[in-house]
Amino acid sequence: MTGSAEREDQALNSLAALLSGSVADAIRAARGFAGGVYLRSSSPELLRLAVLAGLPGQLFRPWWRMPLGRPFPAADSHRLGVEVLLTDATETMRRYPQLAASLPFQFGSLYVPVVSASSSFGVLTVLRPSASDATDVLPDRDRMTAVAENLGTALSVLEKDGAEVVWDGEPMCVRPPAEGLPRRYVGRFTWDPVTGEVTGDDALGALLGTGPGAFPWTPQALTHTLALDDPHVLLAALHETAAGRPPAHPLPVHTVNGGLRLLELWTSGNALVPPYAVGGAVVDPGPGSAADGAADLLPEGVFALDRLGLITYVNPRAAELLGRPRPELLGRPLWQAVPWLNQPSYEDHLRGALLTPEPVHFQVARPSGGRRTPAAAHGDTWLTMSVYPGPGSLTCKLIPMGRVADTTEAPEAAPLHGGPVADGSALAEPATGITTTALYRPVVLAMALTEAVTARQVSETVMRELLPAFGGRRLAIYLLQDRRLYLAWETGFPQGFLAPFDGVGLDAKLPGVETLTTGRPLFFESMPQLAAAYPGIPLDAKVGARAFLPLIASGRPVGSCILGFDRPRDFSTEERTVLTALTGLIAQALERARRYDSEAALARGLQEALLPHRLSSHPQVETAGRYLSGTKGMDVGGDWYDVVEAGDALALVIGDVQGHGVQAAATMGQLRSAVRAFALSDHPPDVVMSHTNRLLIDLDPGQFASCCYVRLDPVTGVARAARAGHPQPLLRHPDGRTELLDLPGGVVLGVAPRARYPVTDLLLEPDAVLALYTDGLVERPGADIDDGIEKIRATLSRAGIPHARPGASSLSGTADLLTEEARQATERPDDIALLLTTRRSTREIRP
Repeated sequence: MTGSAEREDQALNSLAALLSGSVADAIRAARGFAGGVYLRSSSPELLRLAVLAGLPGQLFRPWWRMPLGRPFPAADSHRLGVEVLLTDATETMRRYPQLAASLPFQFGSLYVPVVSASSSFGVLTVLRPSASDATDVLPDRDRMTAVAENLGTALSVLEKDGAEVVWDGEPMCVRPPAEGLPRRYVGRFTWDPVTGEVTGDDALGALLGTGPGAFPWTPQALTHTLALDDPHVLLAALHETAAGRPPAHPLPVHTVNGGLRLLELWTSGNALVPPYAVGGAVVDPGPGSAADGAADLLPEGVFALDRLGLITYVNPRAAELLGRPRPELLGRPLWQAVPWLNQPSYEDHLRGALLTPEPVHFQVARPSGGRRTPAAAHGDTWLTMSVYPGPGSLTCKLIPMGRVADTTEAPEAAPLHGGPVADGSALAEPATGITTTALYRPVVLAMALTEAVTARQVSETVMRELLPAFGGRRLAIYLLQDRRLYLAWETGFPQGFLAPFDGVGLDAKLPGVETLTTGRPLFFESMPQLAAAYPGIPLDAKVGARAFLPLIASGRPVGSCILGFDRPRDFSTEERTVLTALTGLIAQALERARRYDSEAALARGLQEALLPHRLSSHPQVETAGRYLSGTKGMDVGGDWYDVVEAGDALALVIGDVQGHGVQAAATMGQLRSAVRAFALSDHPPDVVMSHTNRLLIDLDPGQFASCCYVRLDPVTGVARAARAGHPQPLLRHPDGRTELLDLPGGVVLGVAPRARYPVTDLLLEPDAVLALYTDGLVERPGADIDDGIEKIRATLSRAGIPHARPGASSLSGTADLLTEEARQATERPDDIALLLTTRRSTREIRP
């Protein structure tokens, strides 16, 4: 390893240790049960979860990345530099319906920005039990704020020492802070990696089969005695812990007597930089010999998990029902040891048990023959799984369905669509009283709606995710405009039935109007109930249930949503609560879509006005340009091309402003105007680039741009080129040979005020083709950009001026050929600009 790599590794270890310690301090300060820290990443619009303590990372993967533009408390805390306090689920639903819909559980949370005098690093967050009064939480918040301030100061010191304080990888999942030694520990030790000395207590010596004076206390001896099968894994874990990266889970070890134990490792001592001293404790995974023996005799399956999802105890009946021997279950994460439990519908329940103190009951399908299926199949065995949260662990019970346990708990809920109930029958629709989170993973809709940017996309997402989850067959979405409700989307209703309700005023006595004007959802368990509440209202069916839901975003009325069911049904309290939260989320998405539509129209108008409608021409030069907008986001961006008269020459320009939308289009227009002005004054290419760079920095739009500028003499074919972080041009020679040019260049525009842009001389022979393009033409998600460039190079080489399509100019046909695949693609992640230039031979020029 080089010295530079060693320094980078040490800096990462110091950062990881600092973050882990601060999260532990924050959990203690705020009296929480779990916590984490989001840190800025290499992407300026994205925070990444760097440390997660007290929760299994596998179950919280959707929250590993936090886009700053989304309505989540961590994003607001970092973007606005404010503390966010959410006392309970009601407060969370009111202020952040997207978070409430994705995690519909009873817990409170705190978010505190981590900043220094000059930098914003990220956000500390702690999850804690619900509080009835915010004043009860204020002392916890103040203590947590002090932790965040100390962390900000320490990160600032790291940054000044040259460390890069960003996080781009997966989060470190660590155990929550423990008070004292782990419970049920049967021996402990410390290791000083500087001196190599290992110190163990008498209990550990006895466990290792030797007296304390007889055992050679070295890390090698310790690992060979504790890990008989693979001591190298344990030795590596010791060194990783000394570097500041303790394992997320306890490590299973087998002592000399053959018994299974768990080894917990942590950093200790007062060292400020690695290597750190390592502390370790050997833990008995069972609840104690007496309890162990008693639980082994129970007819129900019983097993226990720690707060990171590690299996710490399994009785024989649970091992039988889970289909794995006990040694293959103990010491392993649940979703690795029992892969068929690694399913989204089960993950919601486990998240609920980790975040709330209430027991959770649900059904699981154990696949026959070791199959792994998302739903029950013929031959599968259905089990009722009950999870009982504890302060440091989860106790789980498994009972085969069809047998009633001797228990006082509430009746078990029915399984999902099509799954067997206790008597072996099946359900066509969800049963009354079924747990809503079993019916529907709200996080799916929450995450899907963040990707929907138009009203149509929002409506399609609701139809795709919400209707099947609740067993609905009909959906209608009305949007408010000028105090009238207009139908924006419908599915499942008889053709033409909703037409009379399109454009109704807010004074109409209709449930879709009343739910919006009062802000209260309306639920009707049958059509007669609806007809009785609104006499004379037209009905689209004789039977069925209806839900009318208000779409209100941040207190502003957006519209109404109607859900229709083919059969009568009631709506449980939990279903009504979650549906109300989800409609708040839908309303926010529709409001965002409305703003998007307005901004998109403005941006498209801007771009149409700013892109050239006619390119400057010369008798000896032919040019052809193409622009294709991206299909995601605002559909408009900052790509542009231009041909400008520059004295007796032509300036060929192509550029790409970072980002999309109105801001990118406006910045593009400013840069295009600046480059044209400098070109018309016939400044050399390097001067044009330098002046444009300084102009962009002075404008300070918070964006940067790439650009390639070529000054071509039409008579001689001599070209002088300068490049600012832009893709290299392609040059097709008259004989068809096509090469990727290697032009030295400077950094992108808008970053370094004193950047220099070297100039390269080229020769454009008659019938040669120079291709300038933006990266959208050659970049594809998951593919190497070099492969994209090679594909375009080969296409340009094959195109050839003589083989143009009939009816099109030769160069225009080549431009169409190069963009054909992009034009036919259903999705274009980025905008595309292309500018082709060729010189005619003298014999082609007519007077």
